[in-house]
Parts: sequence; C-alpha cells; structure tokens
Amino acid sequence: MTKLWGGRFQKSAEQWVDEFGASIGFDQQLVIEDLTGSIAHVKMLGECRILPIEDVTAILGGLEQLKVKATKDELVFEVANEDIHLNLEKMLIDLIGPVGGKLHTGRSRNDQVATDMHLYLKNRVSEIVDSIKMFQQAILTQAEQHVETIAPGYTHLQRAQPISFAHHLMAYFWMLERDQQRLSESLKRIDMSPLGAGALAGTTFPIDREKAANYLGFEHVYQNSMDAVSDRDFIVEFLSNASLVMMHLSRFAEEIILWSSQEFQFIELDDAFATGSSIMPQKKNPDMAELIRGKTGRVYGNLFSLLTTLKGLPLTYNKDMQEDKEGMFDTVQTLNGSLQIFEGMVRTMTIHTKRLNEAVHQDFSNATELADYLATKGMPFREAHEVTGKLVFLCIQRKIYLLDLTLEDLQEASKLIEADIFNVLSPVSAVKRRNSLGGTGFDQVRLQIEKAKALL
Repeated sequence: MTKLWGGRFQKSAEQWVDEFGASIGFDQQLVIEDLTGSIAHVKMLGECRILPIEDVTAILGGLEQLKVKATKDELVFEVANEDIHLNLEKMLIDLIGPVGGKLHTGRSRNDQVATDMHLYLKNRVSEIVDSIKMFQQAILTQAEQHVETIAPGYTHLQRAQPISFAHHLMAYFWMLERDQQRLSESLKRIDMSPLGAGALAGTTFPIDREKAANYLGFEHVYQNSMDAVSDRDFIVEFLSNASLVMMHLSRFAEEIILWSSQEFQFIELDDAFATGSSIMPQKKNPDMAELIRGKTGRVYGNLFSLLTTLKGLPLTYNKDMQEDKEGMFDTVQTLNGSLQIFEGMVRTMTIHTKRLNEAVHQDFSNATELADYLATKGMPFREAHEVTGKLVFLCIQRKIYLLDLTLEDLQEASKLIEADIFNVLSPVSAVKRRNSLGGTGFDQVRLQIEKAKALL
C-alpha cells in the first residue's frame, strides 16, 4: 500500500517495521479530537478563501460522517496508515474522493497531533477536577457525621494526641483542594492552540490561526511556531499534578488499609470495595485501596518517562515524541478510575466509633494535656514534660493509664495538680479544648467543614 507521504520513497518498509513505528494502536483514542481539529481547520480554510466553498462543503460532510461512525465505534484503523491522522485522512479520501486530500492544506501532522493532545487534556483535566470534587463531597459527608468522634492521632505511627476523626478526614479534603486548584490552574497552559504552526515554520498559505482557535474554543494561540509543535510542557505538568494527586490517594489508601485491619478495627469497607481469599474463608482484603497504592508508582513512571524522553531533544519535532501519548492516556485512566473508586470507598465505609473511643482510652495520647496543665500552673514546660514522662513510666510499670492514677499518685509528682486534672485528661476534653485556628477542636472542625462546603 502506497503511503500518503510516500512519493519520495522507492522502497516500502517491511510489515514488522511498520508495526514498530505505528502509533495507531494507542493514538486512536484521539479520534474525536482529531476530527474536531480537522473540522475547525477546514472551516478556517474556507473562511480565508484558501479552499473553494464546494470543497469545504464536501470535506465537512465527510468529516461529520466519520465523526458519527467514530461515536458508534464503527471505524476500522490500519497499521499501514501509521497514526490517527493518516488513517482518518485515508478514510476521508475513500469516502469523498481526492478532494479529501485538500484537508491537509496549511498544516502538518506535527501541529495536528499537538492540537489533538491539547483538546484531549483540556477535556480530561476538567473531568478529573469534577471527580476530585465528588470525592471531596464524600469526605465532607463522612466528616459531618463524625465531628465529635474521638480518634487517636499519630506521629511516627505511634499514638500522639486524641483528635476529632472528622479532622483527620478533612486533612485529605484540603490536600485534594490543592490538587484540583493545581489542575484547574494548569488549564491556562493547556488551553492553547498550536494549529497552523505547520511542521515547524508556519505556512505560506494566508491562514487565520486565531479563527481556527476560536472554532476549537481555545483561549490562546502559540506565538512561536517552533515552540507550538515541540512543546510538551503541558503534558509534563499534567503528569506532575497527577503524581501529586496519586501520592495523596496512596497515603489515604495506606491509612484505609491500616484502619480496616484486625489490629486497628477503626473502619470496615463495604463489600463492593474488598475481596476475599481463595484459601482463607475469613479474609476481607482492602484490595482496591492496595491497588490504588500500587498504581501510584505507575503514574510516577509515566512522568519520569516523558521527562527522560524530552530531555535531549533538539527543536522541533522528533519521532521520540510519539512516546508522549501512552503515558498520558494511561495516567488519565488510572487517575480518574482511582478517584472514582476512592469516592465510593469512603462514601460507603463504616466507621467504628466505639472502637475509636476505646482506643483513645487505652493509650497515653492525653499526656500532652498533663504537661500543658502544669505549664499553665506556672511550671516551665520542660520541667512539666519531665514530670509527665515519669508519670507515664509509672503507668507503664503498673500496666495502667494516666486516667487510672489516683489524685494522690499525681500529687506525689507535683503539688500543682488538683482534682480538675481528670477532666483535663479526658480525651473529649483534650480534643474540645484545642480550638486554635485549624485545630482539632469541635468548633474549629465545624468551621473548616463550612468553609469546605462553600468551596464546593
């Protein structure tokens, strides 16, 4: 089969070479974007009187027919035609005749594929932002129900201080808020049109790039044709932002995995988001959380792969840049899927409030309350820290907790301690009193929930 670009060549490549160099196996995902870009391009060619109206009408009619077939998944792509652009151009020529070949007037596959990817990411990033907001809503719904549910807070995975469980959940809300802000802000650099930049130097045809950009809904056009066809910063930025989102999901997944274990028993996942064992009938494994944690490395890999591909490329287009798409497609699918799974997982999980309450009464996470109490009585904090540490050691020796000590035990350590200490050491009181801005106090948690609602 003669290739659309084959005039200069006297010999065809072997089939396996064509298969190695072809991108149609994956870039067919750009079919709608490619047709959309072509429709805008030919409209512009007609408006600028570069093509006669009868040619424009014929080409537009053919492109619209292909678009209908594409939405019905009726198009058959061939490796011999290499990529999405040549496949569609060949289909168009087969459909309407040689006039279809005029579609490529004033453009190159270089600006064409860049346009496709800008269109693709513009749509997908907006979808991902919507998925993040749905996940944030699921977090908010659970948080509203558990403002006064007391849970152990951790540092170094050791019990640290009691907190509101809602406060813990809301930490992920704010991580996701930064994530969606980064993605939304990146749309400024995605929302740019390379169409009309040609292979690298523009074109001699009197095209109107702004008009084509307007047809496609782009806010800006690239001001340098070489930059337009060689820029993949917008994909790198997306992959970087996606890696941050996945890192946050992975951290949350790790906690979900711990919380649902027999050792913690803080939550139970809905059956829809867990699996069993082929040999151990009792098992309920948090597989979806584990899978999201595992897929994080995959998204990181896509980022580093593209950075490595781009690092030594001279301007402008090089075949290496064909490797920019698979990682982008994979990350879009992985990230959106992970967000949707996590939204359902959090929305449907059962939180064991009784178990959480037991946990904060069986640890020393209230020790800081005692040190702070002594400090408010005038004792230097470092001395208060030491006194409290010795009382904790005493409890460890007796196999009891601070609230199990008698007032006499406490006053032996310091005469500053009075009967009100037992209220101070209460986990509920410890949480409630931490009412500084952004703290875990109930009033502050309710305030951040209201602020979060306003953002959504």
